[in-house]
Amino acid sequence: MWSAAENASWGRNVARGLLHGDASPVAARLAGNGPDAWIAFDREVRRALRSPGTEPGAKRLEARLCHPDGRVRMAALAAWRNPPLPLLVIRCADWVPQVRDRARRVLGRVVAKHPAEVLLGLTPFILRLGGREHGGWAVEQLEAALSGRYSLLAAWWRPGRPCTTWSWNALTPEQRDRLLEALCGAADLAVRRFGVRVALAAGRFGVRETARRAAVEPDPVTARMWTDAALAAMAADGPDDGAVDALLGSRFAAVRAAGVTALHRAGRAAQAVDHLADRAGRVRACARWLLRQAGGDPYAHYRELVTDPERVSAYAVTGFREVAGPSDGPLLHALLDHPDGAVRAAAVAALRRLGLTVGDAALLAMLEDPSPSAAREAALSLLPGAGRLDAAALAARTGPEWPAHTRRAAFRMLRGRGGSAELRASVAMLTDPDPGLSRQARVTVVNWNWLSTLDEGEAHQAELGALLARAARLLDLHRLRL
Repeated sequence: MWSAAENASWGRNVARGLLHGDASPVAARLAGNGPDAWIAFDREVRRALRSPGTEPGAKRLEARLCHPDGRVRMAALAAWRNPPLPLLVIRCADWVPQVRDRARRVLGRVVAKHPAEVLLGLTPFILRLGGREHGGWAVEQLEAALSGRYSLLAAWWRPGRPCTTWSWNALTPEQRDRLLEALCGAADLAVRRFGVRVALAAGRFGVRETARRAAVEPDPVTARMWTDAALAAMAADGPDDGAVDALLGSRFAAVRAAGVTALHRAGRAAQAVDHLADRAGRVRACARWLLRQAGGDPYAHYRELVTDPERVSAYAVTGFREVAGPSDGPLLHALLDHPDGAVRAAAVAALRRLGLTVGDAALLAMLEDPSPSAAREAALSLLPGAGRLDAAALAARTGPEWPAHTRRAAFRMLRGRGGSAELRASVAMLTDPDPGLSRQARVTVVNWNWLSTLDEGEAHQAELGALLARAARLLDLHRLRL
């Protein structure tokens, strides 16, 4: 799928081809492209025809429909019974009243023939143009058609007359339901959110279906819309266990947090303990709040979790840290030897965030931990005191025989030390098999102040010369001369 910029670039290219004599239909060349391509096509044609000179394709109806002169656009609408619908929607937001009035009448006639299919295809264009000064009209028509209300088009076109078959209200209830379902599942996020908003405003879904859709929705904004609707329905009609369970099963933290909060009104506050070790902090916070509302003690439950080798998890340790204090240091220290690397990593992070120290020897040993997350957390804890560590011992851990995460952690320590130790490690790691590490090393070497290192006496001239020779291929001629 092309980006908006790529679509716009293609639309401009098609416009230039049309004006230079390309005889292929514009609708065929822009088929499958989004609104940005058609909008860019319209703007490019208008820009080109505003300049002096005669373009070979200026008399094509597609070009005349985008002409800077409103009278030419009006004549093109009158002469063309079936213009490309995206261009017709653009003309419905035209700045010339006569042009947009006629375009709206033509659009109403086209939509009336196959309302569901046409509206589905035009929705992205209608929404994209909705922000223009006169673009809200089409959005209002679309909402009226989807909601089953009286057609604004019929009232505008035939004042005082009832709705006719040439109105957007020709959708049957079954067509509206299918169209709304298609919009709610559209890949285009703007279309998807619009469809959900209209569907919820129309009250087409029950509380369980709303909660189910919130749980499976891939777009976080739309998931929040479904969730708010489910919570509002339960606030009005009472809790629903099926809806609450659906919310708790979502992959989005905001939806799960809403489900945990809904447990309170559902009389299921005791289940808050099941969510104390959720992977999201906001869900854990909601679970602690709910537990306190029910008279429970989150701290006691967390201690029970982290002291049970069968139930402890990384997120249980993280949640425990959120309620723990300095006196809980021994319990967290004991988890540094846990067989699960994620638990070891969480314990190191918890000790650091509580301001509790871990010995350098223990943390240096964890740089060799088989768990990348444990090595990373150990490096973060060591980093403030990197200057006191043995540079040679750290450099030894950057060799190719070590795993990538160990090399990465040791290199982080050496970069934290700075000076010649960082330079030596960076030059040595220029050929590291890990792309990320070699890229970091290259950036360090290229930006290094070699003269400052020499002047400060951090390395002998001969050693610096050898390092410079190894890195010469990365440096420009000016740097090498210096």
